Amino acid sequence: MASLATTVAGIYLPSCVYNASGPRTGSSAAMSKIAASASGGVLAKSATVESQTGNPQPRTWQSAAASLNSEGLPNSGIDYYISSQTITDTMGDNAADKPYMVSISGKNLADNLEMLKAISAARNADSRIAGVELNLACPNVIGKPIIAYDFDQMDGVLKAVKKLGLYDDIPLGVKMPPYMDGPHFEKAASVLNKYKGMVNYAASINTVGNAFAIDTAAEMPVISSKGGFAGLSGKAVKYTALANVRKMRELLDPSIDVVGVGGVESGEDAFEMILCGAAAVQVGTCHWTEGPKCFDRICDELKTIMAEKGYSSVDDFKGKLKPWSKEGAAIARAAKKARQAKEGGASGAAAVAEGGGDIYVILTQILAIVVAVLLADKLGIVPLSI
Repeated sequence: MASLATTVAGIYLPSCVYNASGPRTGSSAAMSKIAASASGGVLAKSATVESQTGNPQPRTWQSAAASLNSEGLPNSGIDYYISSQTITDTMGDNAADKPYMVSISGKNLADNLEMLKAISAARNADSRIAGVELNLACPNVIGKPIIAYDFDQMDGVLKAVKKLGLYDDIPLGVKMPPYMDGPHFEKAASVLNKYKGMVNYAASINTVGNAFAIDTAAEMPVISSKGGFAGLSGKAVKYTALANVRKMRELLDPSIDVVGVGGVESGEDAFEMILCGAAAVQVGTCHWTEGPKCFDRICDELKTIMAEKGYSSVDDFKGKLKPWSKEGAAIARAAKKARQAKEGGASGAAAVAEGGGDIYVILTQILAIVVAVLLADKLGIVPLSI
């Protein structure tokens, strides 16, 4: 049977699919449902120093194609997420099988450093804190810039973290925003590579900032804060996420893992992320809309794809995206035809069962006539012989 096990930043994950920080991660009650699912680990809500309620409602919006959110980091504060009681309540009997990780997104550098110190101290007392994700990409805090779009600031943050001297042995990842331009990819990767050995993975991508949706009935934005501007996620960002995973894997030092996140809703989506070089995949919006059962479904779908392709482990196809070729295009066409034929057969059977029911009506009527004639003949009413 195909194994989904992987490692990220040296942390063992029994499944390469786990939750993104954000939806359904604010409390131990919510996180315990993730721990009980097929998710490979539990990543807590991005924390601030103190608890906060976030931006005014409505701050989220969903459609079939996309989701918007401008939550403003509502969370219970870092002390809550690193407390032994929270970890116990979250992980339950799953603590030995999968990791618990924390995420931070301070309002400024001083806040981030304070939280990193607190996490280090808590980890010394409770080793169940497997790692830390430092959010350098949040676009939803009013008046605060996205750190990872200011490369000098990004370098300064990581330099200050390095100076703490606490994170050479504690797995540390960074949440990255989406990049669209080649030089930006290169600059971001060069900053991260500068801190290899301390930075162990990059999670790409966070939401695409400053999206906008309108309620045409009310003629107003669907989001109340920030003038209606919000972070874009869900299906709409998948292809941007794939590009970022691919480029980051090409540019980052091999010692820095890439975690793919953005628009993952199926096993096929996860497969594509890993094929582009992701060591693991996070699920955010789908977890928000479907709940933790999404991890069971996505993992099952990914296992099916792996079995069909003859892959027994994630390493069998991780980062092994093939270049475009005529041979590959022929395989794609054949697969498309086979899929269409299968779907056509299924729809044909459905048509017979639904719209094609007239055939059965006619056959039934003919059969009834034959039976009637035979009975009439037997009773001598209408003789069949001359």
